[in-house]
Amino acid sequence: MEEQKTILGELLDRGVSRRNFLKMCTALAATMGLDFTQTNRVVQAMETSKRVPVIWLQFQDCTGCSESFIRSSHPKVESVLFEMVSLEYTEALSAASGYQAEEARRHVMEKYPGEYVLAVEGSVPTKDEFCMVGGQSAKDTLLEAAKGAKAILAYGSCSSWGGIPAAYPNPTGAVPITDLIKDKPIVRVPGCPPIAEVMTGVIAHLITFGTVPELDHVGRPKAFYRHRIHDKCNRRAYFDAGLFAESFDDEGARQGYCLYKVGCKGPTTYSSCAEMRWNGGVSYPIQSGNPCIGCTEQNFWDNGSFFERRAKLLGTETTINPEQAGLAAVGVTTAGVAVHAAATAVMKKKQGQVEVLTDDTTYRG
Repeated sequence: MEEQKTILGELLDRGVSRRNFLKMCTALAATMGLDFTQTNRVVQAMETSKRVPVIWLQFQDCTGCSESFIRSSHPKVESVLFEMVSLEYTEALSAASGYQAEEARRHVMEKYPGEYVLAVEGSVPTKDEFCMVGGQSAKDTLLEAAKGAKAILAYGSCSSWGGIPAAYPNPTGAVPITDLIKDKPIVRVPGCPPIAEVMTGVIAHLITFGTVPELDHVGRPKAFYRHRIHDKCNRRAYFDAGLFAESFDDEGARQGYCLYKVGCKGPTTYSSCAEMRWNGGVSYPIQSGNPCIGCTEQNFWDNGSFFERRAKLLGTETTINPEQAGLAAVGVTTAGVAVHAAATAVMKKKQGQVEVLTDDTTYRG
């Protein structure tokens, strides 16, 4: 990688105006979950920071994370690849192959120790014969690249938790990268695949603040994994009203009722799906009629059928039996209406008696 200009310099060379640069920074701040008042910090970082060298390794994966990444719309992936980072090595997008590609990876490790970001897609087999490139095992490749990395991004559920390759009986001995690397900051960005803007948002945070974002108790960035899908779901009102689809072809499903009874894991899944949505904010699985399968959570592939009700509400939920929650609410409302009506009738009767006592000279009881 040649001597680089700042990110702003790269943008100006590409014909981006100052106005559009500021728009991009505002969008980045929003993507990272920052307050609007912190936009200036993003602007300053983009004016002074250089593009970050990135090595992107793929092991036991389906390339879904790479496919998701290249569909980012806020910011657009071309802005990320050509202006924010320098993607020096990737099997999916690289024009080079063989020795030339491997030489590019080693060049970054030697020239930019402690400066480059390592992105990892896919789980790592502990049985070497299942994944070897150029005579080097996946495990050795990972440890070699991680040694000089500034930070490591575990993109997708495979690198974060072991993924489908680690599902029972796990013939390859697949493990997440955290089982092998203990001395580097690692950001888990789970999902099968993760939302594109979440992936680029984490990179934007690294560039802006020079460090990994605030993480939750399992190593996921809080900005994108702080809420359950259930909390922000567009079908939540139906859940609260006790209106559920009983099957995928019943009237409830056609009316857009809550999918909890047909297996939705939204109550126990932390992700930005319901807020950021997919394909540029167009939709997400639940909105499209498919229950959440909990793909950002550990071992989702071994937690039983995706279409059987298994999710349990957390202790902080106000209802214990969600199927009855709406019915109970309706019952309470009905009872409240009845009580109100009875109280009104009694009040009117009393008012009538008062009128009788006021207007007549004879008490009639």
